[in-house]
Amino acid sequence: MEEYSSKQPTENLDDPPNSRLFLVTSRSVSEDVIRDSFSVFGDIQGVWLVKDKQTKESKGVSFVKFAKSSQACMAMEEMHGKVLMEGTKPIKVFIAQSRSSGRHRDVEDEELTRIFVMIPKTFSEEDFKDTFKEYGDIEYCVIIKNKQTGESKGLGYVRYHKPSQAALAIENCDRAYRAILAEPRSSRNTATEGGDYPSGGRPDHMTCDQVSPYPFGVCDPVSYPISDFRSSEAITRCLMVSSRTAVTQEQIYGLFDIIPGMDYCEMQRDPYGVSKGHTVIRYNNLGSAVYAKEKLNGFEYPPGNRLVVTHIDDGEDRTSPVGRMAMQFVAAQMMSTVWNCPSSSQLMKSNTSFPSSPPGPRVQTDVSLPSLKKLAPSDSRVKERLFVVFSPAPLSMDVLEDVFCRYGSLIEVHLVPGRKVGYMKYADKQSADDAMAALHGRCVNGVRMKVMLADPPREESHKRPRTY
Repeated sequence: MEEYSSKQPTENLDDPPNSRLFLVTSRSVSEDVIRDSFSVFGDIQGVWLVKDKQTKESKGVSFVKFAKSSQACMAMEEMHGKVLMEGTKPIKVFIAQSRSSGRHRDVEDEELTRIFVMIPKTFSEEDFKDTFKEYGDIEYCVIIKNKQTGESKGLGYVRYHKPSQAALAIENCDRAYRAILAEPRSSRNTATEGGDYPSGGRPDHMTCDQVSPYPFGVCDPVSYPISDFRSSEAITRCLMVSSRTAVTQEQIYGLFDIIPGMDYCEMQRDPYGVSKGHTVIRYNNLGSAVYAKEKLNGFEYPPGNRLVVTHIDDGEDRTSPVGRMAMQFVAAQMMSTVWNCPSSSQLMKSNTSFPSSPPGPRVQTDVSLPSLKKLAPSDSRVKERLFVVFSPAPLSMDVLEDVFCRYGSLIEVHLVPGRKVGYMKYADKQSADDAMAALHGRCVNGVRMKVMLADPPREESHKRPRTY
């Protein structure tokens, strides 16, 4: 059980939003040390240490509440990884979990750097940038325009390099701009029909015909008619390829160009140039499209990342009897070809003209990895644990074992269900340190990893032992 060093005023913990910090520190760090270290960044409204209810000892977790979001963000940017007291480990600083965010957010979280504003329709991009650059370095700014007329809709996004800059803009810009943090992209499907707009009462949302970057007059990927190739009315020459892991357009092109007849490949991006994880492929004949879907749907590329391939509308009318007969004929022909053809893995192995095809290394990374080493016995004593944060999604267990075992003494890998984090348990501290030094900030199979030392488990505790 646990308690706080003082009662938290729950009614204003998230007022203003993102003004409360979550700290992971050594247990010897006191409330006074935290307050003295963080008071230089602004008005502190409270500091709370989480303590064991029975022993009254600090658990190494605390919260700091600031009067302003910009103060909290500045403190996070400056203090993350710093040492508060001699002989203690570096601290970890996050924006504390709120009812709206559902998780702690760190200095690299893009949700804290992008704001949504209402601007005069007469604003040019230069006017837009000049207005908001006084609060910090701008990575990009985008004015939302009507696709039909090209006129501004009076809405826009600004992306800053740091969370504190975005917070300063929200706090200090003219209230007429009604600046707020932009809603995370992952919330689109649950938001209103504006797609990438916040759902906080904006009346002037875009519709898909105004901003759709997709060809063939279609809308967002979720609205495509998707079904199996055996459903004759859904067979088209156009495919949608979805990937959880970051892949480039060149990689998708090279993979699907193995099947002859591809005449179009375009990765779909949002108005800021960021990949949406979807690529549109178009073939010049139905047979190639059906074959590509059957062979590559579910294919792991890069290893551990399963591609999803579905038919989408290509704009052609197939409602006539002749069109239906043609699709049924193609389906029948392709079914017999598919079932009697080599498997997709054999197909890839037989193709040697594509240099970056999937039969390459199971682990693709920019790190020079040591040779594979055996796992330590499962009953080995844990000497060190690493905490790993994955972006955009966790790697598979077997890939993680493959990578982290190379530094020796790895006992096991544990992924936290429903979270983009995991733990690596080592029987030797030096092996863990070597892995952290080599892999922190690196990409493996398109996934960037932040590798840090995890809090050591308590040697003696009345609580049941943690399982990871």
